[in-house]
Amino acid sequence: MSAVTIIHSAHLVDGGTLDGDTETADAWVALADGSVLARGTGDGWRSLQTDPASEVVDAGGRLLVPGFIDLHVHGGGGTSIDDGADAIANALASHRRHGTTRSALSLVCAPLDVLVDRLGTIARITESDPTVLGAHLEGPFLSPDNRGAHDPAALIAPTPEAVASLLEAAGGHLLQITIAPELPGAIEAITALRAAGVVVAVGHTVGEEEDARAAFDAGATLLTHAFNAMPGIHHRRPGPIPAAVADDRVVLELIADGVHVAPSVLGLAFAAAPGRVALVTDAMAAADGADGDYDLGGLAVTVDAGVARLRGTDVIAGSTLTQDAALRTVVAAGVPLVDAVAALTRTPARVIGRFPELGSLAVGSAGDAVLLSPDLTVDAVWVAGVRSN
Repeated sequence: MSAVTIIHSAHLVDGGTLDGDTETADAWVALADGSVLARGTGDGWRSLQTDPASEVVDAGGRLLVPGFIDLHVHGGGGTSIDDGADAIANALASHRRHGTTRSALSLVCAPLDVLVDRLGTIARITESDPTVLGAHLEGPFLSPDNRGAHDPAALIAPTPEAVASLLEAAGGHLLQITIAPELPGAIEAITALRAAGVVVAVGHTVGEEEDARAAFDAGATLLTHAFNAMPGIHHRRPGPIPAAVADDRVVLELIADGVHVAPSVLGLAFAAAPGRVALVTDAMAAADGADGDYDLGGLAVTVDAGVARLRGTDVIAGSTLTQDAALRTVVAAGVPLVDAVAALTRTPARVIGRFPELGSLAVGSAGDAVLLSPDLTVDAVWVAGVRSN
């Protein structure tokens, strides 16, 4: 066994069982060989301190949570996921400083041959880097009338041929895909994608409530950045949001940056779909970076006061969010801490079928942990039991 890392005297918030989250004072967690070796309360950790090389961290009552999971990220630290292996490594390192230990790599719309090439790159990275969960295709099967910051020239119909091409390119590492369910052939595509083990999300849609319901019945289990790039809730034409809220099979992504969704609406979403909210960043290259001009999938983006928009328009182009900031935003909006932590850990792990291996600090789970100061900023991060900052 490798040297043990022991984090003690912590306030632990963890959804380590399917029954819900736990909140434990004076807790300790021991990490070794990439996973959680043991946990408890009080001074029971001392019996594990047998190797001089062991790292012992006194949390001093600070908050200890599982590593954050981001199912939707396009970049960070000045680089974009679309730009290859070095850019991906830089973006992941940037988000890791803010507590994200596992990420799905999101690709914006691009011509099919370009997506095939980018999926191949992500597949190779996923096979060598366990912190990468796989690829997320945000398109190319999106509504041209609600495409957001996606190139309209790259949008295509979800034909069986296109679906097969993308699946082949991903080599089993296409984690999830966003699709507008009202497109011709969309329901058949959802069925095929689910059969291949892909998590399907409804998004970038002008569809009605019945379109979303049909997608969920076909196997879709996510709503991509809820409230954004979809019809809002109307009392006579409810749209996809109430369909997702009413369906216990469905998890709602939320971008909690205070721009994409108002704080009061964040609180409503958590209350309406308890245990079914996954916080995502939808971050582009400027996350953890400076304002200025950027490129997002070939589209020009300007970031001003931390808000990214297509240059010369009011169209939001991703976010500059990090997951620790998302946590602070939802807690400030009145969401209970245990629910906010679950939305960064247990819920995203569950929707991709990786809980409690991920999103948990149960014994035997991955040794991903984040130590937070009282103001919910990140003090330390461990990935597979190894401290990364």
